[in-house]
Amino acid sequence: MEKSRVLIIGVTGNLGQHLAKATLQFSHPTFALVRPSSFSDPHKSDKLHSLSNSGVTLLQGSLEDEESLMAAMKQVDVVICAVSSKQVLLQKLLVQVIKKSGCIKRFIPSEFGLDPEKTRISDMDYNFYKQKSEIRRFVEAHGIPYTYISCNFYMSYLLPQLVQPGLKVPPRDKVTIFGDGNTKGVFVKESDVAEFTIRTLDDPQTLNKVLYLRPTGNVYSMNELVELWEGKIGKKLEKIFVSEQELLKKIKAGWPADMAAILSADVAVILFSLIIRSSLLL
Repeated sequence: MEKSRVLIIGVTGNLGQHLAKATLQFSHPTFALVRPSSFSDPHKSDKLHSLSNSGVTLLQGSLEDEESLMAAMKQVDVVICAVSSKQVLLQKLLVQVIKKSGCIKRFIPSEFGLDPEKTRISDMDYNFYKQKSEIRRFVEAHGIPYTYISCNFYMSYLLPQLVQPGLKVPPRDKVTIFGDGNTKGVFVKESDVAEFTIRTLDDPQTLNKVLYLRPTGNVYSMNELVELWEGKIGKKLEKIFVSEQELLKKIKAGWPADMAAILSADVAVILFSLIIRSSLLL
């Protein structure tokens, strides 16, 4: 069967690069929509040069340029968007162009995290998940064929430091555990997320559905992660337990000073969901 032609938007991002590599690996003709400014950015231009040499066709354009979007649609069958959370609502013009073009057989919007329909983090959303849900409704209202990818947590995000915000390496003396440490989360490697995503493109079973990535070997509680690390270093860590109420207060207060990033919704939800019984494993 002829392979779908794939357009990736956000290809210079961390996940975007993995998506491009996976698309090429599975022999899909691969295109990338790239802002003109990216070609003059030293860091991004090196990535683009490497992708181009690997076989990715680079198309100049942006989510705010309807003409470039329409030109790109005419060359592909599938669109995968992997832009940052700050750009999520910019996908609305893309959806409208996909509808107008009438030639896209599947759209995968920029989600690649917790399911926004099931994630509840008190009043700390900061529109992070609300906007992703808004795009879902927009896609469905326009009758666009879709697949939503819910991969839960990236392995590279907080896991290398044992879910200790503010640290760059795992602790060797004491560790903070949120809640009782028994709630389980799913941690998936970005390259695996990309491969699973590309495998869905021509699979009728995943059309107009949410694909949940939950490898059984990647499901761990905080206590289990700590136990694994203790086995690696050959010593027990002092455990400091932080309750749900304490965590909420600390997040809202921006605690501590060197953990300012904790105020972002994606970090907060990782910590918060490791306390409460979330929808991750339902």
